[in-house]
Amino acid sequence: MSACDIRALARAAQAAARELVRAGGEQKDRALQAMAAGLVESRTRILEENAKDVAAARAAGQTAAFVDRLTLTEVRIDGMARGVRQIADLPDPVGAITGMWRRPNGLEVGRMRVPLGVIGIIYESRPNVTADAAALCLKSGNAVLLRGGSEALRTNRAIADVLSTAVASLGLPAASLAVVPSADRAVVKEMLALHGLIDLIIPRGGEGLIRAVREGSQIPVIAHDKGLCHTYVDDSAPLAMAAEIAYNAKVERPGVCNAMETLLVHTGIAAAFLPAFVTRLQAAGVEVRGCPRTQHVVPEVGPASEADWDTEYLALTLSIRIVDSFDEAVAHIARHGSGLAEAIVTSDHGRAMRFLREVDAGAVFVNASTRFTDGYEFGMGAEMGISTQKLHARGPMGLTELTCEKFIVLGNGQTRDSRK
Repeated sequence: MSACDIRALARAAQAAARELVRAGGEQKDRALQAMAAGLVESRTRILEENAKDVAAARAAGQTAAFVDRLTLTEVRIDGMARGVRQIADLPDPVGAITGMWRRPNGLEVGRMRVPLGVIGIIYESRPNVTADAAALCLKSGNAVLLRGGSEALRTNRAIADVLSTAVASLGLPAASLAVVPSADRAVVKEMLALHGLIDLIIPRGGEGLIRAVREGSQIPVIAHDKGLCHTYVDDSAPLAMAAEIAYNAKVERPGVCNAMETLLVHTGIAAAFLPAFVTRLQAAGVEVRGCPRTQHVVPEVGPASEADWDTEYLALTLSIRIVDSFDEAVAHIARHGSGLAEAIVTSDHGRAMRFLREVDAGAVFVNASTRFTDGYEFGMGAEMGISTQKLHARGPMGLTELTCEKFIVLGNGQTRDSRK
C-alpha cells in the first residue's frame, strides 16, 4: 500500500467525519444496532477468517497469551455485539452543553462537546478492538482508520466489512470506518505523518509499538501503555475476600493488561495468608516468585529479582513482596506501577480512602479485582483503550473521551471595546 493510498483513505475518512457531524443520535443508534446484528449474523464467516489467523500465529510460534488475545469464539463475538448495543443505549455526547454562564455585558458563554474528527487506531492481535473502536467512534461522531497487526488482518477485514455494510445501510458514510488493508509496517509510518488529516492516534499493544508510535508520530498520541497492576493485602483485610480478589486478578485471564502482576502483602498477615494462597495459585499452574521474606514464609516459592517488580508477565507468573506498612506498599506501587490499575483489600476505611487519594493510576480499586478495569465493565459499552497518561483522557476511554469541548458564545449585538 503506497503513501498515496493511505492518504486517500484518510481523506475519505475526513469527508465522512464531516458528514457524521450532521447525523442525529437516533440515526447513529440505528446504525449501531445494525452493526451488532451483523456481527452475530456473520459470526460463522468471522470465525472462519479468525481460525486462519490463529493457525498462522501458532505456526509462527507466538505465545499462548498472544494467541489468546487473537482468538475469537462465539461467546466473544456475542460479547462484542453486546458492547455495541450498550454503546447504542448510552447518551450521545455530541452537542452536549457542559456549562453556560452569563457575562456582565450580556454574552452567554458555554462549552459544547464535539467530535475529535478522524482517529487512527494502531493495535496488535485483538480483533475485538475493531468492533469496539468502530462503535465508539461512530457514536461520538468520529471517523476511524483501523490499522491492526498483520496477525489479525483476515479477521479485522471480515469484521470491518460487516460493520461498514451496516453503517451504509442506515445512510451514513461507509468510509466512517476502514481497516488499513496492509501488513506493511511502512504504512504505520505514513499514517503517523498525516497531520491535518488524522486528528488523534491511539496505539494499543506492546511496549515496542507504543514507543515507536510516540517517537514517530506528528499527530497527538494517547497511549494505552503496559499494565503492571498490583493488589495490596492490608493487615486489616478479610483474608477470604483477599484470596478471592487476588486469585481472580491473576488467574481469570492472565494475558490481559488489567491482570495482577505483583501481590503486596502486609507482614502482619503474611503467615496467615500466604501459605494456603500460594498453594492454590500453584495448583492453578501459576509460577510464584517472592522476595526473601516471602520465601521465608513459603519456602517453595522461587526468588524474585529486581527486574520482576517491573515485568508485565501477561502469563501465569506472579511476584509477591511482603511489606511492613501501608506506606511501603504505596511507595512500591509509585516506583513500579505503570499507572493502569491498582487495588487494595482492607477493612480500614481510612486506609481505603488514602489509597484512593494517594495511588496514581487510571483506575484505583478498594476490595475488588483489577480485572474490572474495562470500559464494558464500567458501563461505557466498550473502550478505545486504557490511557495511562493524563492528557486529555485517563483510564478506560469511552464516548466522552473521544470528544473535546469548544466554546460557544451567544450574543445580541455585543462588540468589544479594548479601551475598557
